[in-house]
Amino acid sequence: MASQTIEILVDGGKATPGPPLGPAIGPLGINMMQVVEEINKKTADFDGMKVPVKITADLDTHEFEISIGTPPTTALILDELGISGASHAPGTEVAADFSVEQAFKVARMKFDDLLANDYKHAVKEVVGTCVSMGINVEGKDGRETQKDIDNGLYDEVFAQ
Repeated sequence: MASQTIEILVDGGKATPGPPLGPAIGPLGINMMQVVEEINKKTADFDGMKVPVKITADLDTHEFEISIGTPPTTALILDELGISGASHAPGTEVAADFSVEQAFKVARMKFDDLLANDYKHAVKEVVGTCVSMGINVEGKDGRETQKDIDNGLYDEVFAQ
């Protein structure tokens, strides 16, 4: 079973059979449109961001497997907020305000890479990242929001 792996950066949800993807996977003999469709489906949440994609193709059976990497949590938070950078003095300077719904969206995108077992704890991880970036969550310090999450204040968000 001979296989070949190709790692490439694509625009989230906008992969095409053209360069850089087409020339890289064309010689492998796998169905290019199936690859493009699967990549676009898996990267739809990362619209407008460069996403690392790993394509492993079996050269004998022409089957393929696609694994999608995710941008860092900080990059997803900045993209969600539409800002270019975090606070230069976290704890004293606030760069922006983040909502629990936005944290939930980021947690869904990063869930496979996080240590959490469920979305509630994944959101707490994202909120923790906001703390280190100098970003408030729901108008207050992220540590207070984490306590509110533990106390069930945002359970309706996780019921989705």
